[in-house]
Amino acid sequence: MNYAVSFAPTATTDLEDVFDYIAGNSGEQIARNYVADIYQYCLGLDTFPHRGTGRDDLLPGLRLVGFKHQATIAFLIEDTNVFIIRVFYGGRDIRFSDE
Repeated sequence: MNYAVSFAPTATTDLEDVFDYIAGNSGEQIARNYVADIYQYCLGLDTFPHRGTGRDDLLPGLRLVGFKHQATIAFLIEDTNVFIIRVFYGGRDIRFSDE
């Protein structure tokens, strides 16, 4: 069974911020490739979404999965949908309220 993967506006903003940060430090092409890799990884959750670690203590139903030791992808699974809600890069605090 395949799941539909979608990105919350907060996740899209996170990816834009990751791009800006990496582009400012390493160049636009490296940033473009890295963000594209994160995006493709997220789309890959369509076939096996129950990976990563459950973190109900942060948000009911939340799952976290690491990406290349630099990013953490936060997502929820509901029925046959995977919702990417945040992408945390470089040791950012993981918070879901009062942001």
